[in-house]
Order: sequence, then C-alpha cells, then structure tokens
Amino acid sequence: MTSILLKDFADMELVTDDPEERFITNGVSWEQYETVLAKLEDSPWYHVTYLEGLLEVMSPSRRHERSKTQIGMFLEAYFQETLTPFWGLGSTTFRNQNQRGGTEPDECYCIGTEKDFPDLAIEVVVTSGGVDKLEVYRRLGVREVWFWQDNQFHVYCLRKDRYEKVSSSKLLPNLDLKLLAEYVVKPNPLTAVLEFRQRIRSGQ
Repeated sequence: MTSILLKDFADMELVTDDPEERFITNGVSWEQYETVLAKLEDSPWYHVTYLEGLLEVMSPSRRHERSKTQIGMFLEAYFQETLTPFWGLGSTTFRNQNQRGGTEPDECYCIGTEKDFPDLAIEVVVTSGGVDKLEVYRRLGVREVWFWQDNQFHVYCLRKDRYEKVSSSKLLPNLDLKLLAEYVVKPNPLTAVLEFRQRIRSGQ
C-alpha cells in the first residue's frame, strides 16, 4: 500500500498544467502518512493533511501563496504595532497520533506565549473540497481558525470542543478584520502595509 501511495504521489508531481493540484486518497495508515511527510522533507511546495485514514496532498497556486503571504505580513504588522507577543510558525506540520489528525496551516501563530500547538491557524481557500480542516484543528486543539475566501475572513472559535462561527476574533478582539481584508487585497504590498501601520497607530 505504501509503495502504491508514493507512486501515486510521484505521478501527481508530474502534473504542471493546473496551478493548484489536490491529491486525496483513503485507507491510509498513520505510518503511511508519516512516510509521505518524510518523503516531502518539509517541502514548501506541498501541504499535507491527514484525518482518520484520509490523506490530502495539495500543491498551492500562486494566488494561494500570495494571499497567505499578504495576510501574514499585515497580521504581523498588527502584532508589532500593538506590542502583542507572538510566535509565527508558518506552515509547520502539526499532528497528534492519538487524535488521528495532522495538517500544515497556511500561516499560524502562538499568541501571548509559545505553545506546542498554535492558538491561531489561517487557511486560504482557493478551491473547494478536500479534508475537513476544522475537524483536524479541533482534534489538535487550535483555539481559532480563520478561512480566507472570496476576499473576506470567516472566523471559527473553539468552544467546549466544537467550533462556532463568530463575527470577530476572540483572540484579537481589537483587530478590525474588515480593515485587514481591505488591505490584504491592495495591489501594492509595500505602500499598503505602510498605510495599514499608520491606520493602526491612529486607532484605525
């Protein structure tokens, strides 16, 4: 099974026409999941998610990567301007064998103190479908998940072992997510982040 899985993955690597590829297969053991992670060796070109035997390997598009980089840049500018302690963990692989789940966020942060798992995970959604990321994050105990889709943020807060969709961040209650979204889509990142910093300093 492992050799077949890795062959399928190798075949996927040869596909270059579509800017965003997604490979999903079922019946994958935890050991096979670990084998795929070892094969990739922290490659920035693929994101791997695992949930109860379902494995997804995704190759993000340029639009996906641009959005996640923009979000991270503006969010870290906010942390700096508001003197909010943070630890940026990027697309680190987080997994829990007992919970049978693992994933690699587009961006993620520990806020206040450094922890084994991030407080905040950010996912950029360009194409639909795939593994239930919220369920994976629930199993990992991530307190808040933001999905960036259609140029806006959709925020989910973990309460009593389940996620609730909320209108604003509970981790960062003073952050105006509509303002953040407005700047994420601006065409010139440098002028946008300078203006965004000024808005934060002036109380938005």
